[in-house]
Amino acid sequence: MNCAHEGVDSLLNLYGRCDSVYPVRRKQQSLRLPRESLTQTLALIVLLVLGAMALAGPSGVLAWTENARALDHDQQNRVELLDPRHADPDLVGELLRRDLNVAHPDEVILPRK
Repeated sequence: MNCAHEGVDSLLNLYGRCDSVYPVRRKQQSLRLPRESLTQTLALIVLLVLGAMALAGPSGVLAWTENARALDHDQQNRVELLDPRHADPDLVGELLRRDLNVAHPDEVILPRK
């Protein structure tokens, strides 16, 4: 039998009962195993690293915006290089060879897959 008062054990031995109204409450153990908390901590760290990579990694959201700007700049540059008044001879030659399948006898052509 459980009694809330200290020193009641001797009375229990004498009378065999507890007259106390308040039962003794045991503390519930809220401690977790060290292994479980370590596992949860490692999982949290992994999730935070993955989130940071999704935002600022090489193929993250910030890189997408930078790559989109670079692609727009490259396309504008290509249009400027093909201006009929002063076209870039290297780019014109590359486009003619690619589109018309024309090559010099001493050139080696590597097909793209």
